[in-house]
Amino acid sequence: MSSTAPVSLTRFLIEEERAGHINAELRLLIEVVARACKTISIAVGKGALGGVLGDAGQGAAQINVQGEAQKKLDVLSNEILLEANAWGGHLAGLASEEMDHAQPIPDVYPRGNYLLLFDPLDGSSNIDVNISVGTIFSVLRCPEGVTRPDDSHFLQPGHAQVAAGYTVYGPSTMLVLTVGHGTHAFTLDREVGSFMLTARHLRIPEETKEFAVNMSNQRFWEPPMQAYVADLLAGKEGPRGKDFNMRWVASMVADVHRILTRGGIFSYPLDAKCAEKGGKLRLMYEANPMALLVEQAGGAASTGRERMLDVVPKHLHQRVPVFLGSKREVETAVRYHTEHDAARTRPAA
Repeated sequence: MSSTAPVSLTRFLIEEERAGHINAELRLLIEVVARACKTISIAVGKGALGGVLGDAGQGAAQINVQGEAQKKLDVLSNEILLEANAWGGHLAGLASEEMDHAQPIPDVYPRGNYLLLFDPLDGSSNIDVNISVGTIFSVLRCPEGVTRPDDSHFLQPGHAQVAAGYTVYGPSTMLVLTVGHGTHAFTLDREVGSFMLTARHLRIPEETKEFAVNMSNQRFWEPPMQAYVADLLAGKEGPRGKDFNMRWVASMVADVHRILTRGGIFSYPLDAKCAEKGGKLRLMYEANPMALLVEQAGGAASTGRERMLDVVPKHLHQRVPVFLGSKREVETAVRYHTEHDAARTRPAA
């Protein structure tokens, strides 16, 4: 008998388990992460009333491994996720953007077969001005026979992810999730405290007229990125033959959520300021989980020169250029880069 009752995240995951898409251990792991995100949502929602705005403090202890000043909510969100996932028996180890190294599950707790990576509060520089922020997470299998995983065991390409998702803390709190069979959105019903399925099998339109990029970095971009955006800005009179609108929130979760909802392309290209680091955004904590979500929704994700999910990570906090969103627009951006590279290597006539 068919039912029209709302579908909770728990019910959705049980149905995915019965379909053979996930096992019970992964189902429970995702539920634990979702519960932690609900706790973070409460803290974010209180804002100044909760005393959680502003920097975490002064001194080296409040600078994370990325060299960035931590916000109070960065630290709190990280602690919430660490505590929630330490004792459930689903993980062998976890890694956070806020920590130097991965850490195994403490010996006093049982260990599972998965590895969890997370950015506890993406876009936290926006929290003090009440703009949407979010949590991003990625799940990998722990290599067989490994009982105390270290950084090296997390260095798996993005296509090895078994699940990925993010929670956006906006006017409503939403969880967007993939377990490798489509991308689905859940909205937190605050009255009952449950994430409810509100969009099944999100699809990103292949074509778009919107782009998201930090234009203040334009003077630092590589020539192919300069050319690509110049053609977007030229509008109907330019080679693209249509007008584009620009959107930029400076919170990756918020920008990607807009793209998953209505299409577009998000770009954080290589530039002179971040070239030595390899890019601005973190491969393991931001680019890979977002790339999986976008591909599962019919979009594409690239470094500009390579499919994002094929990049083999060299270290836990590796950074990469990012282009993701509507499939044909990402392919166009990549073409500007590959044609530029080919011209540079072509022998002179």
